[in-house]
Amino acid sequence: MYQFLIYQKNTTTMKNINFKSEGLNLVGNLFYPENYEEGKTYPAIISVGSWTTVKEQMAGLYAKKFAEKGFITLAFDFRNFGESEGSPRFWESPTTKVEDIRNAVSYLETLPEVDNTKIGAFAVCAGSMYTLMAAAQDKRIKSVVTAASWLHDAEAVKLFYGGEEGVQEKISAARAAKKKFAEDGEVEYIETISTTNTAAAMYGEYDYYLNPERGGIKEWSNDKFAVMSWEDWLTLDPMPFAEKLTAPTLMIHSDGCVLPQYTKNFFEKIDTSDKELIWLDTDLGSPMQQFNFYDQEEEVTLAVEKGAAWFGEKL
Repeated sequence: MYQFLIYQKNTTTMKNINFKSEGLNLVGNLFYPENYEEGKTYPAIISVGSWTTVKEQMAGLYAKKFAEKGFITLAFDFRNFGESEGSPRFWESPTTKVEDIRNAVSYLETLPEVDNTKIGAFAVCAGSMYTLMAAAQDKRIKSVVTAASWLHDAEAVKLFYGGEEGVQEKISAARAAKKKFAEDGEVEYIETISTTNTAAAMYGEYDYYLNPERGGIKEWSNDKFAVMSWEDWLTLDPMPFAEKLTAPTLMIHSDGCVLPQYTKNFFEKIDTSDKELIWLDTDLGSPMQQFNFYDQEEEVTLAVEKGAAWFGEKL
């Protein structure tokens, strides 16, 4: 039985905003705490969801919950996704997502209600890779919290994408798709999620993405994943960025989430003693607790409580 977290309209104020990232217009939702007073400044948090997702999914849920804890929070659509500009559509590009996070910081700095010395970032799943990389490069991000982080390297992706042969096939397909796009502007797509098509970006009974009461919402595309994304995704290695990360960092994970050893490895190499790893006990096998961190009451509440306390102390 799923226990969904529902937005409570009366506890926070949300407004739609726009900001520029490398010349493109990005669209976001900015949440204000219930006790917000004009003329005062507040710490701010950028909330980032998993790959392919839009602001109305886990990023927006966490943004609202952190706003209820007294922070100004921002959830936004990355370029190529949702209401934001960018072409090709549905291209999962780690490089540009890192840039977008850094430009989201620049946007928050323009707001008189934000304390520019107190900007942090929260991320779940694959968004953790992009956020940790952004924080390692951009010291304006003063603190980071991740939940159920997806962190991989060239060896890890083989476990999920058909071994060495499967990975190389996808990289070759991506290069061909990029060439086709460059030559005639045509974008090749596959399904984002499927229970029958093994070639889909995500293949399996993943209820979060299949259930319209959870993440399978109309704002998200379940049938368009740009094939050119594979090269960018499969060749990404965030692990070296740990040694460049000096911001106070809290990571929340478990053996029921994906690639638990990779989170442990990354945490050990973070270049600060001001860090904490919360490891949860669970009877759930990997990766089932991963999806619980997207929207389930127990995991989300824990991440928000621990994260808010961390940001409250470190920002």
